[in-house]
Amino acid sequence: MGSKSKTKKGKEEKMKEIADDDDVWWWLVHKGIWVSFLCVALFALLVRVAVSLHPYSGAGNSPKFGDFEAQRHWMEITINLPIKEWYSNTTSNDLGYWGLDYPPLTAYQSYVHGLLLRLFHPDSVALFTSRGHESYLGKLLMRWTVLSSDALIFFPAVWYFVIAYYASCRRGSKSEIAWHIVMVLVNPCLILIDHGHFQYNCISLGLTVGAIASVLSDKDLVACVLYCLALSHKQMSAYFAPAFFSYLFGKCLRRQNPLFEVLKLGLVVLGTFYVVWWPYLHSRDALFGVLSRLAPFERGIYEDYVANFWCTTSVIVKWKRLFTTQSLKLLSLGATISACMPSMVQQIRDPSKQGFLYGLLNSAFAFYLFSFQVHEKSILLPLLPATLLAIEEPFLLKWMMLYALFSMFPLLYRDKLILPYIALSALFLLLFHARNRSQDERETKPLKTYVTTFFLLCAFILHVVYLNMQAPHRYPFLFEALIMLLSFSQFVILVIYSNAKQWMLKRETLVVKEKKLL
Repeated sequence: MGSKSKTKKGKEEKMKEIADDDDVWWWLVHKGIWVSFLCVALFALLVRVAVSLHPYSGAGNSPKFGDFEAQRHWMEITINLPIKEWYSNTTSNDLGYWGLDYPPLTAYQSYVHGLLLRLFHPDSVALFTSRGHESYLGKLLMRWTVLSSDALIFFPAVWYFVIAYYASCRRGSKSEIAWHIVMVLVNPCLILIDHGHFQYNCISLGLTVGAIASVLSDKDLVACVLYCLALSHKQMSAYFAPAFFSYLFGKCLRRQNPLFEVLKLGLVVLGTFYVVWWPYLHSRDALFGVLSRLAPFERGIYEDYVANFWCTTSVIVKWKRLFTTQSLKLLSLGATISACMPSMVQQIRDPSKQGFLYGLLNSAFAFYLFSFQVHEKSILLPLLPATLLAIEEPFLLKWMMLYALFSMFPLLYRDKLILPYIALSALFLLLFHARNRSQDERETKPLKTYVTTFFLLCAFILHVVYLNMQAPHRYPFLFEALIMLLSFSQFVILVIYSNAKQWMLKRETLVVKEKKLL
């Protein structure tokens, strides 16, 4: 009996050592979380495959088609033309027909995917003759390029985040961690845009998640490299720049040699950009030729109906008519910086990993609401940190996800993706409420229930009206404007809440086990 008791005590001590060990990998293995992750990842991939069976942006809609054709055309250009012509308007590269308008890493990605398509189906990326190509094999290969990008970049980044998050911020039960993974991987908005509408947001967002995980792991130099790669893939990754800057700068200020720490990070940033951008650094014209493609100021401060400040208030204030583009650029810049400032100040004054996650949400929201040329799909950026904060802010995630979906409803309707839209919305709600019903009920207050029910009812009515009624001839975009207005109102409430929550964080309650910054 004594021997058994001793053995049992030894096992308990060993398990305690595992739970207290800095190497959270073994803790997650002990919990069996890796099995949960693989199961969720497989399910998430199957959901993506199911969505990819539906139509995509611009299907059969000549002469320019849509985002699907844009991505395919970039593959055509990059594998058939020398690198110096990729961003230049030439006889072989008409920039008026889906010219490259993302940074060089997107071009390199298009080149790699173009090689794959040329290997299996050369006609799908043949120069000139492949415009509007929509063969079955071509579409299948294109869909697989997105699936493989998700599986090779976004999924591993999420696993890295799980390890880093539960090592630095908190410990949780197996079911809680599995639910968290589901909320990140089974994100209906990301799935609908990448695997329905057709884009590669999974790459830039995956690199960003990797950078976030590196910050949580105190690997700041790795974080700089990964975040610079995200910026070099999609310029919209700049939505997160204020959060990365303020946290890392605030952390450097608390080191013994702040100037050296800032210099070290700066050199890594410059070195990463130099490696990615070097083909365009040989001349000023080449560099500015690329940069001019990344900032489409000529399109105006907004295009389609998007639930941000400029588009929503344009119902009352005709921004494009009253102000020049230059004035609007300055207004937009000032408003965006002002909206980012409270979150940045908080992190510079009191940098913390939990505050950093809130800062990511707040800076991305600020850009979405006030920056120049925001698209409906840009809601994916503030939505990413909301999924990463799912454990702390389940209600915020639920509310934001529903209205993010709602804000993209007209876009998805044009793409004929209503069926997957409804299915994924229902799937999200089912998975969300599978977490812990009793806990959700305790957290729900009567007033909040009544208010949220009212707004959800408004959204439901607008869905029905949009699908079954014609807008008045005098106001052809009335329903889109109402959807935009309702979504914007909810986003404003959420951004005020998340900024207030970041400032209310207290150091002693931020983390259960956070490493010292010094």
